[in-house]
Amino acid sequence: MNTRLTSLPVASRRTLLQTLAGGSVLLGGGLLWQRLALSAEEAVRIPAPALDLPAGGQAPQRAIFAGGCFWGVQGVYQHVKGVLRAVSGYSGGAATTASYEQVSRGNTGHAESVEVTFDPAQVSYGALLQIFFSVVHDPTQLNRQGPDTGTQYRSAIFATSPAQLKMAQAYVAQLDAAHVYPKPIVTRLEDRAGFYPAETYHQDFMTENPGNPYIAFNDLPKVENLRRLFPDRYRREPVLVKQSHS
Repeated sequence: MNTRLTSLPVASRRTLLQTLAGGSVLLGGGLLWQRLALSAEEAVRIPAPALDLPAGGQAPQRAIFAGGCFWGVQGVYQHVKGVLRAVSGYSGGAATTASYEQVSRGNTGHAESVEVTFDPAQVSYGALLQIFFSVVHDPTQLNRQGPDTGTQYRSAIFATSPAQLKMAQAYVAQLDAAHVYPKPIVTRLEDRAGFYPAETYHQDFMTENPGNPYIAFNDLPKVENLRRLFPDRYRREPVLVKQSHS
């Protein structure tokens, strides 16, 4: 049984039930519970990177982000224009331990991650970073996000090129210098990490399970924050992993 289905604290579940009583509205292909933002973590308005990687006239590129449970990270990036594919998986450890059962123990070195394949002519790496630090998660929480704790839920960027690593380092320094958060950024910047796709039942989990309490409370508000803070980058219909295989 997936532990996330019953992982909400009692107080959180109570708040969720009060929120759900307010009704529901449609968002994309799923159900967004009305007034859910009242109990969700607030997104942070942050400046765009001062420097960005070149855009246009390039082949699709890859970026790997870890920001807590991969259901929400994947769900957000699936709604970003220019993202061609977003796959939940594991990064930071060995191929032999890249399974949900093993990673959940917290001792494999892996983080739940999402590999984002994107068209740099439509969305830049810098824009993906801005969404990561603003909407996807709280980069000041060490080894936890929401109800999930452990190094497998750490905030991390797995650079796929020296240019990505350099840019991520510069952006973290920029945000820290601007004091946009009340606490320091703890995001780990890692490179040379492999990426191993997660099990099929984890893919497109947000879209397929909008009524799941964990999704409704922790993740659907992130998609709404994306729409609200980045309207020019938001797309209503998500790009799904399973559709790309059909």
